[in-house]
Amino acid sequence: MTVDFDKVIDRHHTYSTQWDYAKDRFGRNDILPFSISDTDFAVPDGVQAALKKRIEHPIYGYTRWNHHDYKGAIKEWYLRRHNIQIDENDIAYSPSVVFSISDFIKMHSDEGDAVATFIPMYDAFFNTIEANNRVLVPIKLGDVYSNYQIDWDMMETVLSQPKIKVFLLTNPHNPTGKVFTKDELTKISNLCYKYKVFLISDDIHQDIVYQPNKYVPILKVRNKNVVLCSSGSKTFNTPGLIGSYLICPDVNDYDQFMIDLKQKNALSSVSILGMYSQIAAYKEDSYVEQLVAYVYQNMKLVQYFFNEHFELGLRFKLPQGTYLAWIDCSRVGLTENELQNQLINVGHVGIMKGSTYGDRSRLRMNIACPREKVEDGLQRILTALK
Repeated sequence: MTVDFDKVIDRHHTYSTQWDYAKDRFGRNDILPFSISDTDFAVPDGVQAALKKRIEHPIYGYTRWNHHDYKGAIKEWYLRRHNIQIDENDIAYSPSVVFSISDFIKMHSDEGDAVATFIPMYDAFFNTIEANNRVLVPIKLGDVYSNYQIDWDMMETVLSQPKIKVFLLTNPHNPTGKVFTKDELTKISNLCYKYKVFLISDDIHQDIVYQPNKYVPILKVRNKNVVLCSSGSKTFNTPGLIGSYLICPDVNDYDQFMIDLKQKNALSSVSILGMYSQIAAYKEDSYVEQLVAYVYQNMKLVQYFFNEHFELGLRFKLPQGTYLAWIDCSRVGLTENELQNQLINVGHVGIMKGSTYGDRSRLRMNIACPREKVEDGLQRILTALK
């Protein structure tokens, strides 16, 4: 079935973080937002049907996730799409990827220890590392203009420090859009083994990868001292239903996570609709293929626009993955605050400033939306900077 990603759906008055609460990030609500990393697309028909069917049953009591229907759907997804065998006993439900990351950081480090990660990085990583009283140690990751270069000498220097207990990876990388190759993952894994550093991989953007690049799960190169955290929520636009999963091959770590989940945090019951949506979503291969193709055309539109209007000083090159356009604004000739003022108060467009992720010379624009919205947003940028 062909998906109509051009269909515009009004999200106002749904308590949408991106649309109804734009003022929280941009100081005003009368803007066109390209901020929070959910999409403006309807969920697949199969997901909507599964949710409607469950809603017809009028009882929403405590519900189990630890069964074949849930874990088998995840197992089959990885086998079908990534040719990797996952043991269902390694799969666990979690309310969110960041919850899982936070728990494994606490599991494998003490207060005052350090967590290394590539920067720029997803802003929630800053919060969860620092709020858990761990020290963030950044490793600079090159962007698309430097072919996403990794400084391997710097990485080894960082990981060799005794206080570094955890390396936090996100693959594909948010916000740069880098998709790590198997060789790169192997090299990262080997350094973590060498210095006894636990490896956490956030793979929530795994489905949005552009040819000829290929997503490789970290579990293809490593099955010890590692956890993969992910969810269908980004791809299928279900983050409001709550739910993620993790794949942890180490039985001791798995058992400890279950204690933390159920005993310490009393999260024995699953989010019912989150579980049903995850099961249904991982049958929707066609939706993913069409989504990736559509968003890639949006990316090409952004690239063409900034090439055509080079006088604006904005540069953009197609990423390897994600639906997040990481835009170079270093040549605009404005400070970050001046640029934001022009975008928000002149162009009436809301785009996340790069310093949120650790780089003041960039903007992060979520273009997982109907093309009409992208075109409108680009014209607003033109208005703001001309």
